Amino acid sequence: MMMRYLTLLALCLTIGLSQLSAQSKMKFGHINSQVLLEAMPEKAEADKALEAFAAQLEKQLQTMSTEWDSKVQDYRANEAVMSDIIAQTKAEEIQQLEQRIQSFQQNAQQSVGKKEAEVYQPILDKAKDAIEAVSKEGSYNYVFDSSSGSLLYQPDGDDIIELVKKKLGITGPPPAPTE
Repeated sequence: MMMRYLTLLALCLTIGLSQLSAQSKMKFGHINSQVLLEAMPEKAEADKALEAFAAQLEKQLQTMSTEWDSKVQDYRANEAVMSDIIAQTKAEEIQQLEQRIQSFQQNAQQSVGKKEAEVYQPILDKAKDAIEAVSKEGSYNYVFDSSSGSLLYQPDGDDIIELVKKKLGITGPPPAPTE
């Protein structure tokens, strides 16, 4: 019975020590993904594409708003001389145009969101692949994103942004922040 107890105790100590040894060999890294994305040349191209798309929608919205302004001014200027049926018809036209503008705004927001995902997803995937490759090559067990603010303490962690930039072929200083 005592021998069995000692064997069990030795087994527990061996397992505990092996887990402690494995935990002490863990390697942690961190990266600021926002800095990485700003350094990627593809991001500037994606920003321009998204801005151009949004500008097209804004131009269309402006055209619709100008038409609405014109109809409202015409209605107000001529309301006193219009027959009831014409006034009612013009008021309905204005309301319908308001509804179209609101619908367009909602659809435009959705379209911008889809376009944003379309132009940025390949960049995010490329960055993720590079981070994973560097993490595997450097034998990192965990890599934290320090830009999210969720990392409160990072002792002895390695900032791997330069390694990931190198993996992506990015050289030089980071670009100036955009506003």
